[in-house]
Amino acid sequence: MNIKNALILGVSSGFGKSTALELARRGFNIYGAHLDLGSTRIKAEELRKEIEDMGVEAIFFNTNIADNDNRQNVINELVKIFAEKKDKSFINLFMHSIAFGALGPFIDENRDAQINQKQFEMSLNVMANSLLYWTQDLFHSKLFAKHTRIVAMTSNGSRLATNKYGPVSVAKAALECIIRQLGFEMAQYGITVNAILAGATATPASSKIPDFDKMLKFAREFNPHQRNTITEDAAKAIAMLTSEDADWITGQTINVDGGQSIFTYLPDYYKA
Repeated sequence: MNIKNALILGVSSGFGKSTALELARRGFNIYGAHLDLGSTRIKAEELRKEIEDMGVEAIFFNTNIADNDNRQNVINELVKIFAEKKDKSFINLFMHSIAFGALGPFIDENRDAQINQKQFEMSLNVMANSLLYWTQDLFHSKLFAKHTRIVAMTSNGSRLATNKYGPVSVAKAALECIIRQLGFEMAQYGITVNAILAGATATPASSKIPDFDKMLKFAREFNPHQRNTITEDAAKAIAMLTSEDADWITGQTINVDGGQSIFTYLPDYYKA
């Protein structure tokens, strides 16, 4: 059996967690990085054990992924782990699912209430730039395989504005630019790079967005399936991309939303 390996940043919750479970069910070893304290750290350990119980390897690193030294430490550990395996092992899927950024207005009459430079640059670094830095270091550590898939989670915020979402919006737009450029440059190595744009999804991170409950209701009304996207929907799409049949899909932002983004809502449609 050819066991594959996935490295997931943001493995402990939301899209990262669901993707880890989906890939583990398909025989992937799961290597994950996350930053959790207290009760959430316990939940992360419970997830790791759940994955191990599926008969695959699960190794998590509880660390700040945006820190340069921490990134290199994790990659060095992965190099050691893979070197000790009998067969030549690589990372077959690298997923960036980091949802940590500042929320607040760009402009407020109270200067202290608006987003400052430190908050803005932190959001951009964590949610966008870090994808590039991890990809560069993993590439130079020779941890990518011929058909490695790189995926990152984006959102409608990359092209739409909403209350207090500005820093994350900019980060998601930058993330998609990085995806396109990496897709272009990594093609010569047989590596594909894509962004997944899920429909509005309830996650621990999204619950912090102002009025997100209203966004969920709106999204559900505009979805032909009359339900919201769930993290498992994105996880299954990412698992599909790991097939060699997906070699020709790269540099794309792929909507995984059940048709939410293409549907024009007609009030009486479902009453007909």
